[in-house]
Amino acid sequence: MRADRLIQLLMLLQTRPRWTAGELAQRLEVSERTIYRDLDALSASGVPVLATRGPTGGVSLMEGWRTQLTGLTREEVHALATVGTPRLLEDLGLSAPLRSGLVKLAAALPSLQQSVIEYARQRIHADPSSWFAEREPVPHLAVLRDAVWQNHRVRLDYRDFDGKPSKRVVDPYGLVIKAERWYLVAGTERGPSVFRGARIAEARLLSETFVRPERFDLPTFWKEWCSKFAERRAQYEVTLRLAPDGAEALRHIRPPNDQARIAEARRARDGTKTVTIDFERESIALSQLCGLGRGVEVLAPKALRDRLRTIAADLQALYGSHSPASTRQAPAPEIMGAGARKPSQKTLSPG
Repeated sequence: MRADRLIQLLMLLQTRPRWTAGELAQRLEVSERTIYRDLDALSASGVPVLATRGPTGGVSLMEGWRTQLTGLTREEVHALATVGTPRLLEDLGLSAPLRSGLVKLAAALPSLQQSVIEYARQRIHADPSSWFAEREPVPHLAVLRDAVWQNHRVRLDYRDFDGKPSKRVVDPYGLVIKAERWYLVAGTERGPSVFRGARIAEARLLSETFVRPERFDLPTFWKEWCSKFAERRAQYEVTLRLAPDGAEALRHIRPPNDQARIAEARRARDGTKTVTIDFERESIALSQLCGLGRGVEVLAPKALRDRLRTIAADLQALYGSHSPASTRQAPAPEIMGAGARKPSQKTLSPG
């Protein structure tokens, strides 16, 4: 494991002129003490590692020095073989460069490893698309992409979750796609913020440029932002009484943490379980619970019970009869001519 980490450390040092020990430790998921030991090991093996102290200090390689390390492990070749052309690169116009880059990389491998990569490609295929979720349209993605590449400010017309409009000028740091949804990470007066691409009603590239923060790292920011978002997201807690079939149905549509909560809940004598689930919003709770039927009963909040009762009454009124209104047969019209008798009338014969 340490040999692999030393190679990763060496590659990282070649990607930037200067790193801090803390940044390297975060990237490699080890302590700073371990980073210093690894740097000593690299230096002892002949790698010209330079370390400077002070506010502008850090760790770097001697200027102009590059490693000639080109070998890939068998597992790394297998991983490369699974790389396809994600649709996100099609959105950015980078699918063709990815394909050509992978061809060049494969051609640079030793002949033995070239056969390994083709062998793996025929046995593992990665399809990142989901079955049913539709991708959100981001009509201004090209403008945002240009702004990110060129460090140009952008004027946005944006609508938040509740539809409230706003206008602002931002410094676009990067684009992120998560679950087939695009997000813009941009600098604002209050610091880096995240904007959902589909909610950007208008984006105009400005001639004014900006200076990207030197220590801003997009993957690190996104990971931290997602963690904070999960903590501060909207909450809508619902207490449910679950029959066995209802518990099973609910588990299939809830995330793993809720699945575990349902499985671990104590079962009452009548076989039901009582659990509290966070649905984030009432609308989400309604959409998921309406289809679960009698196996799931809402105990709280009362407002949700009342909404479900109203929906149930409306559905009963609509579907309570045995046949749809449009297919009910009306009585045939009676056409009476001169001297005609109604079919129900009896004729009396003389005598």
